Amino acid sequence: MQLTRQAQNDRHCMAIHAALNLRPAKMSIVNRRRFLQSAAGLSAAFALPGSATEAGWRTFEVTTRVKVLKAAGATRVWLPTALIVQTPFQKPLYSGYSIENGSARIVKSKADGLGILAAEFKPGAKPAVTLTSRVATRNYAVDLAAAGKPPQVNRAELDYFRRPTRMLPTDGIVKATATQITKGCVTDLQKARAIYDWVVENTFRNPKTRGCGNGNIRFMLESHDLGGKCADLNALYVGLARASGLPARDVYGIRTAKSELGYKSLGASSENVTKAQHCRAEVYLESHGWVPVDPADVRKVVLEEPPGNLSLDDPKVRQARERLFGSWEMNWMAYNFAGDIELPGSSEERLNFLLYPQAETSEGRVDSLNPDAFQYEITSKELPQKS
Repeated sequence: MQLTRQAQNDRHCMAIHAALNLRPAKMSIVNRRRFLQSAAGLSAAFALPGSATEAGWRTFEVTTRVKVLKAAGATRVWLPTALIVQTPFQKPLYSGYSIENGSARIVKSKADGLGILAAEFKPGAKPAVTLTSRVATRNYAVDLAAAGKPPQVNRAELDYFRRPTRMLPTDGIVKATATQITKGCVTDLQKARAIYDWVVENTFRNPKTRGCGNGNIRFMLESHDLGGKCADLNALYVGLARASGLPARDVYGIRTAKSELGYKSLGASSENVTKAQHCRAEVYLESHGWVPVDPADVRKVVLEEPPGNLSLDDPKVRQARERLFGSWEMNWMAYNFAGDIELPGSSEERLNFLLYPQAETSEGRVDSLNPDAFQYEITSKELPQKS
């Protein structure tokens, strides 16, 4: 029987991926049916299709308290606020602050959904600032097996999230790797899934990585060291997607509550979320709009879900792998989409991303992961819904 052009393309893409020892993207009628089956299993936890329903909103209040213990000369502190733009998964409700011995302002960049609380303290002051962000969130899933009706998006916005940056180059080894991964794939969905599966199968979570990593994807590919944490692995996804012509972006944020979907490793263990920062990713598909993905959390399930060091064939991992291509559980608050950030008034180099509180004294930038010099606490609580 003669194959249709689409079936020929699908078969060719699968053959290429088999030769590269890569899992093929979901594309054929058989794979579509398998995706529908997995999507059916998500229906109890997520609103399908594409845009979330009005039900299911939860409200979280996240409070960040900062003190610079070793202030020297004039001191500056920068904190990320909650995402300043509304999305299908999060609505900004409130951002407010209190400050001791200094002054502060909130600086915004709408293109990146970025809000920065910028605080200044004169020499001799004891720097202390508190930021409170309140948001509404809801679980979000996109039914990729159904015909989508994405909202209209400004082409300039999409081009903005295709651009190369200092830490997300789209040429050289990044472009070559992306071309190899997506060879034979025709649709943007096929490309997005192929890159997702490649990241899941070829990277690993390295528990020794400081913080969430640094997102240097060129180094990762050139060194063949594909270990790291969320800001590395999901940045790799974003860079490969952009190198393939797909708009994609990192979404930086913090876990705010335990997971209600059965994953101990994918939620906060208490109201103290000081070390619960987590970076996710989104890719734009012409047929569905912005689609949530999180290959880094698949690798977190592999490493940390009890009893630990699970195989990719483990049922928990397989479930997470399907769930995290197209959906997010919103026990998490988004901060921004920004990369290569110039902090207002800073005399130091740009930040790769703004995920942790930052500070500078006359002696330079303070290590945000060093509690001896920089003391901060982040707490999260869920607020009751108004009747």
